[in-house]
Amino acid sequence: MKKFWIVTLFLITQINAQQVLDVKHQAQIIDEILADRFNNLLPKLMDRANIDMWIVISREYNEDPVLKTMLPATWLNARRRTIILFYRDQVKNTIEKLAVARYNFGDNIISAWDKDKEPNQWKRLMQLIEERNPKTIGLNFSTHFNIADGLVKTDYEEFMSYLPKSRHSKVVSAEKLAIGWIETRTEREMVIYHQLVDITHDIIAEAFSEQVITPGITSTTDVEWWMRQKVSDLGLKTWFHPTVDVQRTKDDLKGHLYSFSDRPEQLVILPGDLVHCDFGITYLRLNTDCQELAYVLKPNETVAPQFLVNALKAGNRVQDIFTMNFVTGRTGNEILLKSLSEAKAEGLKPSIYTHPLGSYGHSSGPTIGMWDSQGGVAGTGDYPLYPNTVYAIELNTTVTIPEWKRDIRIMLEEAGFYGEDGFRYVNGRQTKLLTIPRVKTHQGN
Repeated sequence: MKKFWIVTLFLITQINAQQVLDVKHQAQIIDEILADRFNNLLPKLMDRANIDMWIVISREYNEDPVLKTMLPATWLNARRRTIILFYRDQVKNTIEKLAVARYNFGDNIISAWDKDKEPNQWKRLMQLIEERNPKTIGLNFSTHFNIADGLVKTDYEEFMSYLPKSRHSKVVSAEKLAIGWIETRTEREMVIYHQLVDITHDIIAEAFSEQVITPGITSTTDVEWWMRQKVSDLGLKTWFHPTVDVQRTKDDLKGHLYSFSDRPEQLVILPGDLVHCDFGITYLRLNTDCQELAYVLKPNETVAPQFLVNALKAGNRVQDIFTMNFVTGRTGNEILLKSLSEAKAEGLKPSIYTHPLGSYGHSSGPTIGMWDSQGGVAGTGDYPLYPNTVYAIELNTTVTIPEWKRDIRIMLEEAGFYGEDGFRYVNGRQTKLLTIPRVKTHQGN
């Protein structure tokens, strides 16, 4: 236990200084977190899903997305065909973690296959199943959740051909278990997540400053590549290419696709612009996703215009309405429709397209709207909200700006955690426009 806190404090100190752990220490943290998740989290998730045996099957370079999150830190891919078997005995309160593979699966999962005794990998798997006689056998196939649908056709067919027909009826989709594994965060992961989002905020703050942007010279594309390079220089990764766009008095409001794919490249940033970014990083197998706004001061200005300050407040109000509707058991669609209705009743013009965040950027869990599906999302939107989960609180509100003679869109995105005590932002949210030039501030409400 003492070692755990020493390592954690070392981690926090390093990240607060914007220094990323070296690869060796990253591996140590990853494996310690995996051990905790396997031994303490997984049994609870298997009980919740009512699955006492979970089998994950993958082949090298074609990994099941779930298996990728289970790989030991020193494994970058599966090896040959890797089969992992988890068996949960609720009566004995035990969990077995076995690899039907030629090697131990790191320190957490031991090999249960001696090829000299049983040359056939599938037959060895069947022996393990017979010995444990599970009530259910969960496999990773799913209609709506891509991350829970990692079992390929060939492996499924081979598995079923070897499995005795008397056990075929025991095979079920492990969809809920796979989603639970992907979406649920541990206490230690959330300590790290706070630091990870702080790094994300710091990079955006530097990008949206006079250190990077010289109005009339610097383009949106320049800033995007600066952010990408900054991530690389810090020894981090990004799970998507950053985007930067502007809204200004001369232009009409573009469609939602403008921010994703239709924006012009090499657009020079000018005084009076409202600049927006979409940016996320990957570190210690967690991901961030953040959108913030900055205003480029004109020569005679020291603060952003009040009409833009008020517009941001409208965006914050949509966030408040939305996150107050986070209630355990509500589906993504229920949260979406209730939030949109309440925001519109206040005269706001919202659009909500929030997604789970964690092991993947667009992770598994309840989808709460898509920018082109504001009436709800079938399948993924019908999944309920569970505690100890993280979301990219992604949304916008359209605001009419008479001074610009046009509408603008206040687009915001921040990592939010939903736990037993309700909702909170992982590392605060933007409640004040960044200004170029400006002094960075972040508020934690």
